[in-house]
Amino acid sequence: MVENRSTEIQQLRERVERMSEYLHIDAKRTELAALEAKAAEPGFWDDQSAAQAVMAQASGIRDEIEQFESVVAGIEDAEVGNELALESEDEELAEELTRGLRDLAKRIDGLEVSSWFTGEFDHGDALLTITPGQGGLEAQDWTEMLLKMVTKYAERKKWKVDLHDAPAGVELGIDRAVFTIHGRNAYGMLTSENGTHRLVRISPTDEKKRRQTTFAKVEVLPVLPDDIEVDLRDEDVRVDVYRSSGPGGQSVNTTDSAVRLTHIPTGLVVTCQNEKSQHKNKEAAMKILRARLYELEKEKRAAELDELRGDKREATFGSQIRNYVLYPYQMVKDVRTGIETGNVDAVLDGDLDEFVVGYHRWRVGQQSEQAAGVSS
Repeated sequence: MVENRSTEIQQLRERVERMSEYLHIDAKRTELAALEAKAAEPGFWDDQSAAQAVMAQASGIRDEIEQFESVVAGIEDAEVGNELALESEDEELAEELTRGLRDLAKRIDGLEVSSWFTGEFDHGDALLTITPGQGGLEAQDWTEMLLKMVTKYAERKKWKVDLHDAPAGVELGIDRAVFTIHGRNAYGMLTSENGTHRLVRISPTDEKKRRQTTFAKVEVLPVLPDDIEVDLRDEDVRVDVYRSSGPGGQSVNTTDSAVRLTHIPTGLVVTCQNEKSQHKNKEAAMKILRARLYELEKEKRAAELDELRGDKREATFGSQIRNYVLYPYQMVKDVRTGIETGNVDAVLDGDLDEFVVGYHRWRVGQQSEQAAGVSS
């Protein structure tokens, strides 16, 4: 017998109706119309930089409106599909409806999460650094696995990934990964991955096949807009160039295109070698250095754990935000939210939405509880 899904569909509709209010969809339609009118004015492209900023803003708002309208249309399609399935007792149509409702719920989750991002940089791009922690050489292999996991997640979100630095490890894996992810809400979304990740598995390099625990740390920072002021003087930066050792084509590996920046007052070091020209590597490295100096200044002013970087404990036992167990059983579990799954392969292949959305729902809940406690 075909199940009546009208109650579930109505619940989704109510969520979307509430969402239209806190996403300010009507106001965004008005804002988009104003931006499009501005883009149509004579001389709009005379200032290329300002014009591109307007177009990027309009594109982001248009995308959010289209996502919302697509969800509304999906609910209407689900209502029609439910009626047809009940009338015809069509099991195949009912299964199709089930898959559609599952996909619809995920899309609504995504829009809901977007509404939770209220930080200054949440809607912008993200700069990620992954470094090996405790676990010896195998931590470098884990670092590479995490790089693949996050980049595959970005691909699922249709975000662009620019890899800046990923030198090979001593025997396997990579020594570190530095990369930028470009996409709407990329920074806000990916703060869920900020912290230490713990892997438990049978060691691939141990002849006795013993269980090995390794750690790697993911740091997530915002890509700063150009108008954000950072105390970065040319005389405080030492620039070293050297031959690239990473991937990128023949011209990268045979010329001194790699760049290392050392900020002398703080000792911060940034390397970039995956672009084909020294100029592009230096430009990317400067953006990374600006982000890290900005973070450092916030840390000094706040006198507390930096809200952008998160937990600064060592990447070792007791510090992890998430456990990935491949042996003696298979499970990925987030320490903060309690969310877990046995489908480890899917997670490592970039299927992270359950953990990312779950983290932000938990985060917003924690903030609401704290606010309620203060008000009472």
